[in-house]
Amino acid sequence: MEIGIVGLPHSGKRTLFSTLLVHKSADNAFKPKREMDRGVIRVLDTRLDKLTNIFHPKKQVNATIEYLLVPGLETEKKKQTGLPAQFLANLRNVDAILLMARAFENENYPHPLGCVDTKKDIAFANSEFMFSDLYIAESRIERLEKQLKRSPNDDDRKELSALLRCKHWLEQENPLRGMEKTEDEKKRLRGFQFLSDKPILTVVNIEEKDLPRTQDILAGFQDLCSPTSQVTALCAVIEKEISELDPKDQQEFLEDLGIAEPALPLLIRKCYELLGLISFFTVGEDECRAWTLRKGSSAQTAAGVIHTDLEHGFIRAAVVSFDELVEQGSLAQCKTKGILRLEGKDYLVKDGDVIEIRAGA
Repeated sequence: MEIGIVGLPHSGKRTLFSTLLVHKSADNAFKPKREMDRGVIRVLDTRLDKLTNIFHPKKQVNATIEYLLVPGLETEKKKQTGLPAQFLANLRNVDAILLMARAFENENYPHPLGCVDTKKDIAFANSEFMFSDLYIAESRIERLEKQLKRSPNDDDRKELSALLRCKHWLEQENPLRGMEKTEDEKKRLRGFQFLSDKPILTVVNIEEKDLPRTQDILAGFQDLCSPTSQVTALCAVIEKEISELDPKDQQEFLEDLGIAEPALPLLIRKCYELLGLISFFTVGEDECRAWTLRKGSSAQTAAGVIHTDLEHGFIRAAVVSFDELVEQGSLAQCKTKGILRLEGKDYLVKDGDVIEIRAGA
């Protein structure tokens, strides 16, 4: 899973990115001078820790999220011809966008638009995404219309119809994530990787003095919320300080500031919710591992996440919930109590399921 972090200059996106990688769960060091920085972060999950304590495997393997710090979202004063090509190339393949929006004053870092207006910044970024999508849609529509005149075919007509709907939607200044699409349209549009169609998490970067008002601040952004668009708020500077503390001191600092949870678990949870993801586990003497899966996926699909051979040769899945396994203390005891169930390929995996795939050659 890849999350692209973007934002206007001086919005705090680099501070947030470095905060995530300062955490000890980061697998690689922060390299601030690269054009685009990447950081692979382990998803902390206390359930996996408990399973490791039960099975004592040779290794524990957490799920991971890759965060990309993508520079290039500039203001109207700086850019001349739309979003830079490299920015678009870097952002098109991410699963979701994390948009950093500034809500703090700092005379050392003047706001690029002249004054701090968080909603204006959010609107600016989203309008840039929609403008980019509209340009791509119009370019493809023009080519399709020429192709259909030379050689009419049903596939091109259907693609053209889907793109014309997108064009009309974008011209009304609506992001494509809000447009209802048929399954056929989703399939035909997937390859375009439209930016305004990607799930988006807007992070409002507030001042330390505003932390007690976090919920009130968020209430002013509820109009942005939908199944594919969420908003949260944090103070990036404070979060960086928290991430650098010894774990023993973090909780006390969080309580003093009235922060429910630090940035890393908060953003991971929000990203999972935004993308409709759940975790399932495999356990054994060699390893205990967490796997990421789309909510509503089948046991056979889960098998494919582990290995394509398991998906193709799928026979059955032995399944027990995390809570039941912890309560019984072993898979053998779960089997004795009849809690370990054999499920077929159409079983819908639930968050926290512990699964053993049985497959043939």
